[in-house]
Amino acid sequence: MKAIMMTATGNPDVLELHDIDEPEISTATQLKVRLKAAGVNPVDTKIRSHGLFYDNPLPAVLGCDGAGEVIEIGSAVSQFKPGDKVWFCHGGLGREQGNYAEVTVIDQRWASLMPETSSFSEAAALPLVLITAWGALFDRGGLQSGQTVLIHAGAGGVGHVAIQLAKLKGARVITTVSSGQKAEFVKAMGADEAVIYTQNGFADAVNKLTDGKGADLVFDTVGAEVFKQSITVTAHFGHLVTLLDPGELSLAEARMRNLSIGFELMLTPMLRDLAEARDKHVEILKQCAQWIDKGFLKAHISKQMSLKEAAIAHQLIEAGHSTGKIVLTV
Repeated sequence: MKAIMMTATGNPDVLELHDIDEPEISTATQLKVRLKAAGVNPVDTKIRSHGLFYDNPLPAVLGCDGAGEVIEIGSAVSQFKPGDKVWFCHGGLGREQGNYAEVTVIDQRWASLMPETSSFSEAAALPLVLITAWGALFDRGGLQSGQTVLIHAGAGGVGHVAIQLAKLKGARVITTVSSGQKAEFVKAMGADEAVIYTQNGFADAVNKLTDGKGADLVFDTVGAEVFKQSITVTAHFGHLVTLLDPGELSLAEARMRNLSIGFELMLTPMLRDLAEARDKHVEILKQCAQWIDKGFLKAHISKQMSLKEAAIAHQLIEAGHSTGKIVLTV
């Protein structure tokens, strides 16, 4: 089969199209899936740049998000049959094969039936960002109906689904964006207010929009400087959740505000083999599939590219400021 191989640690040029052996079912509960699409996420570019999470030799196949059709099942598989369309977040971290490939094998426990109304590309775009946004908003952030949430980088992959999930919860959503065009986009996704941070930052605007109280929950998808500035726009006794390492900074104001600070790394259950936590990920996909089929939730795909264009996809993500998701079609 054809697959994109990470041949070394480095720039996007290390991603090469190769012919490799097709994976085979090795346990009774596995599915063999013909992949139709693979989502591209920032974590893929970081692994390519800095190395695998596991001490395994290269080359390796990247790509955590996949969607495809079941073509073979193990003898003990009870949840799926050949022909089923499935989506999942599995592999691509340096241990199991990722999804930049034509075929993969996955245990039935980690797969879920795709939304009936989604294309393969739409389904492949969503698992990692849905699970990430859900964990940050609800599990770490405790978001409730009627509360105000500030979502940074609302036009991005995680941000645009976080907006939709927050609105489904009944929250008021403020989000930051870099341009007027992206402001229009996030409002189409359901955001109540968009702050264009490239003009005068975001702190004064958010505090004005919240009458000086700040947001009940602030979700940082950007990094250290944004995290630091977000402390002063988080309401007293509120939650501040980040996807990234905030670095060394003074938390005196966060302490004065009695903030709950949380970290969301949706890869942890895979990296630490926390099976029950991974079960929760599958439950999230099942719930989100229902919302997608009802028209309450959708993916925005900015670009669909062929498998052989994986290196270009990585370049686009690393250039920054992309809207929604990039998907590789297989």
